[in-house]
Amino acid sequence: MRPGVLTGGAVYGAALLLSLAGFGATLWYGVDEPGNALAFGTLIALGELARWGAVPGEREAAPLAAAGALAYALLGTDAGTATTHGVLQIVAVVVAGALAGIVPHLARGHGPGADHLARRILTVTFAALCFQPLYNSGAVVEHLGDGPPYAFFLLLLLCLTALCDAVLAALLLRARTGFPYGPLLRDELRALLGIGSAVCATGAVMALGVAAAGLWALPVLAVPLLLTQVSFRRYAAVRTVNRQTIASLARATEIAGCTPPGHARRVAALSTAVGRELGLSGPELAVLEHAALMHDIGQLSLVDPVEGGATALLPAEEQRRIALLGGEVVRRTGVAAAVAVVVERQADPYRDQPLPARIVRAVNAYDDLAGDGAGAALEALERLRLGTARDYHPDVVECLARVLARGGAGGVTSAIAG
Repeated sequence: MRPGVLTGGAVYGAALLLSLAGFGATLWYGVDEPGNALAFGTLIALGELARWGAVPGEREAAPLAAAGALAYALLGTDAGTATTHGVLQIVAVVVAGALAGIVPHLARGHGPGADHLARRILTVTFAALCFQPLYNSGAVVEHLGDGPPYAFFLLLLLCLTALCDAVLAALLLRARTGFPYGPLLRDELRALLGIGSAVCATGAVMALGVAAAGLWALPVLAVPLLLTQVSFRRYAAVRTVNRQTIASLARATEIAGCTPPGHARRVAALSTAVGRELGLSGPELAVLEHAALMHDIGQLSLVDPVEGGATALLPAEEQRRIALLGGEVVRRTGVAAAVAVVVERQADPYRDQPLPARIVRAVNAYDDLAGDGAGAALEALERLRLGTARDYHPDVVECLARVLARGGAGGVTSAIAG
């Protein structure tokens, strides 16, 4: 069994055990402060329901639910009265609220994955374990009081909780994809500067607001995060439209008969996987994906189309001419200049190329040369290895082999890795 499968199973198993323990303890001992539990459970459920229309790949599609769960974990007083709910009740309320909000999505076939719920359970448990015992023992009030030091303490706990969530997210993605852990963690940490910081800040403010003014503070404090979510959703929608525009431009070569159907999408998907394997992340991966989608767009400027669209079989000078034409076309479309640079340099000698151009060149050649079946794929990869003296960077070719061995291009067998 792969280590990644064991890691994912351990995370899911821990989340399941905590959920069962939370429900069991709550049913056995009863619910402390039912009003608080109902208010925060409802807030979490509404936050999950608000993920309607979430953009695929969005880092936190339910920020209000996340903030509400963290606020309940860090709740020490309600309008000046000390609370008595424990860690296990917090887990039970968070899971119940999340499930209530997720069920309508599941009914429509658009529910979040198991990763989302497992991470929510584990991160909230982490925050509650760090806060509740210290607060209930009186150590927090004794040493920090109720002023700015207490607020700073809450923010510090939320930062640690966000770091815990980023570690878990990278671990689960690593288990699912096999990509290097470092770049995945770097992506998750970078995401904390966006919607993650708003979630943490709102969670702390909610806990402080309820401590001072009671549950009436919850709907008031939820409004800024809802507005932030709307703005973030619009930004994500703009990015999606931009990507769809680039994908449509890439399809122009297929519609014109210059390249085989699906070639640009296959090259983009495989290039992104190789880029992750080589440590690229965030904006670098976006540039790589867009350049891979548009790498053949220079063929639209040719009088006579390339047979089969296979530019890897052309002489070096002809490849370079098509790449330069493609770069010029990309610049005229208004796409980022970094994408145009990758497109126009994909045919340069690999020692002179930036890493994204090396990746696009190797992956494009592989897709041009590979036919149906593992035998043709093996032969194509062997030709790339023979070309590492001049045309293809050895590290890129070997990373491509590892990605293919994991099934990164239609389930090619692990024999490729040899």
